Amino acid sequence: MYYLELFDLLNRSKVKYLVVGGVALVLHGVVRFTADIDMMLDLSKDNLTKFFGVLKQLKFIPKLPIKMEDLADESLRKKWAKEKNMIVFSFVKDDYKIIDVFVENPIDFEEAYSRKQAKKAGNTVVDVISFDDLIGLKKLSAREQDLIDIKMLEELRNEAK
Repeated sequence: MYYLELFDLLNRSKVKYLVVGGVALVLHGVVRFTADIDMMLDLSKDNLTKFFGVLKQLKFIPKLPIKMEDLADESLRKKWAKEKNMIVFSFVKDDYKIIDVFVENPIDFEEAYSRKQAKKAGNTVVDVISFDDLIGLKKLSAREQDLIDIKMLEELRNEAK
């Protein structure tokens, strides 16, 4: 599975990341189909440079005709968010492997990173957004699927009590 190799390389490259979205739901115990990997990253140039190295190694490319290194330019990210309503920067491989990275993190990355949960996927440890922060992100988006996800997360929490 491509994402296990991705997480292994991210860890070995010391990239500061958090898995969010559908994969985070699955790693927290919610049964749900998801086709892409959604991530929050430390958006510092140093961290993004390490992230780009991993993507290049795995042969991921930007979905849009933009250089991946442009994501490291804070002024461009702000411009994309403001003028194009861009929420994520997508990287693709083989048309079906997709990694979406927030252009601007919707919550403070360092605070969320301090609350991260290490989850095991195969033999790889994955840095996953905390249960409560995941619910918070889902509430911020508040799309129909996000509301369904919140309900499933809250049911899972109630079962654990």
